[in-house]
Amino acid sequence: MKSGEKIVFVVIAIVVIGFMGRNLWRLNTIQEVDKGIPYFSTASATLERAATDIYRQQNCKSCHSLWTVRDLIKAVPAPILDGMGSLRSEDWFYQYFSASNPQAILPSRLKKEYQMPSYAQLPENERRLLARYMASLKVKDWYLEETRKAEHEMLTGHEYRP
Repeated sequence: MKSGEKIVFVVIAIVVIGFMGRNLWRLNTIQEVDKGIPYFSTASATLERAATDIYRQQNCKSCHSLWTVRDLIKAVPAPILDGMGSLRSEDWFYQYFSASNPQAILPSRLKKEYQMPSYAQLPENERRLLARYMASLKVKDWYLEETRKAEHEMLTGHEYRP
């Protein structure tokens, strides 16, 4: 083997070993950070089926998404519903769904056509069912805390301290 070939071989070996080392390091880092999907529901199968039927009938999916990763091509204009039950109570959701003007309870910065419509016309049992289901959509505590921290730091530029 000529001297130039040895140098090329050594350089290739260093690059390969470097990539392998980097990948092993990344694998260890991912295993430490990845805590699984942070969203879950405490709803029974019966409640979930009934609420999903109403969700479809009312075409909520035209503005909201649920149990999905945000689709960058077909983005939804309104909030993703995953984890909302960790932020609001069942009673709050019921009041919101029953309001003739939901914007009075939770103002929206969205264009008028994307703002939450009133569901006061739905039968009371359907509004209660939807409220119970929305309250069941939880997010794991660690993720909620990380989200609050990131949002606080983004808005204030200061470190978050609970």
